Amino acid sequence: MNTNAQTKNKPGSQIKVITGNAAAAIAAKLARPDVVAAYPITPQTEIIEQISTFHARGEMDCELITVEGENSAMNAVMAASLAGGRVFTATSSWGLVFMYDAVLATAGARAPVVMVNVNRETPGIIAVSSGQQDMISTRDAGWIFLIAENCQEVLDLVLQAYRLAEDYDIQVPVMVHYDGFYLSYLSEGVDVPLQEDVDRFLSVLNDQPQRTKLVPGGKLGCGSHGILGGYLELRHKHVCAMERSKAKFEQIDKEFESIFGRSYGGQVEEYRMEDADVVLVGSGSMCGTIKTVIDEKRETGIKVGLLKIRMYRPFPGEAMVKALKGKKSIGVVDRSLCFGFKGGPIYTELKAFETQLGGSKMLSFIDGIANTDITKVNVETMIDATCDLAAGKAVREVTWVSYPEAQEEGGL
Repeated sequence: MNTNAQTKNKPGSQIKVITGNAAAAIAAKLARPDVVAAYPITPQTEIIEQISTFHARGEMDCELITVEGENSAMNAVMAASLAGGRVFTATSSWGLVFMYDAVLATAGARAPVVMVNVNRETPGIIAVSSGQQDMISTRDAGWIFLIAENCQEVLDLVLQAYRLAEDYDIQVPVMVHYDGFYLSYLSEGVDVPLQEDVDRFLSVLNDQPQRTKLVPGGKLGCGSHGILGGYLELRHKHVCAMERSKAKFEQIDKEFESIFGRSYGGQVEEYRMEDADVVLVGSGSMCGTIKTVIDEKRETGIKVGLLKIRMYRPFPGEAMVKALKGKKSIGVVDRSLCFGFKGGPIYTELKAFETQLGGSKMLSFIDGIANTDITKVNVETMIDATCDLAAGKAVREVTWVSYPEAQEEGGL
């Protein structure tokens, strides 16, 4: 896939052709978790299969709990995390929905859990297909959300997630997202780092004060229910920690580059943005295709760029405004729906910053849901419409790119 990450292979590291799921499993192994809770679900299952293999071979020294369902998986890693352990789990779609109450409790407890969610459509209409709707259904649960574009970034983001979640000033669970089917089963060359380098990258956490933890027999006071002032205090501190995570993630990305030779730009990645008149905003695996089309459009004289979202929660509003301010027009591509709004979720959130964009006009494109491909032709259509908007032409605000009948049926 076309990528803008500045890459310099570390001497001694190994390039392996592996799937996105394998990259996530290897990253989890390299992080040396104490407890892994495992339950399979398509298209995440390969992660748990790989980790089970590592564990059986003695390559992964952890407590592997094979639970009876996703709700138990999240409760297990939450408890282990609160006891001071480093933990890992993975899920997708219905599994994420099944553990929803425990997802909320884990965030409320400020347990620094790291979980991979392999994006897939959620219950409602039964669909075993790609889409970011599961991510959207949990976006306000209090977790930090990171989104990977390719298999290399899957591995790198899992490692960065541990530095972020377990940082003493953050202590918020982190979910790493990537597109199911498109990345989960895609095989690419991935630079697998040395264990000693990963240990060095994560060793910073050892020098920080120890977080509060439950110790058998130890004395610890806590409230079973949060009400009134105490609840407000905890919620406010949680919100503040998430806001701090923006700058912390930028710092972690720079430190990651110093050790592994790869940098992604922090909260957002800018691709050919310096002189761009029009911009597409996207996330996940679609960005590789978008970059390819941008390169082709540039050859015809069209100044178009891409702003890729890597951190979705907290929403990187300030970073996006800085990158987008003054652009003639912006097209936002969502791989999910925002029920109650015509436009996609990321589009509607970016609209909240519209007054800070210096007059930039915006469009919403919905594409890639239910395993529909975001093709080069689709991207060209989006860029052309965004250019038309910049030229002052009348353009439909919301377009379902792979479903043109939507315009007639829904009056969009």
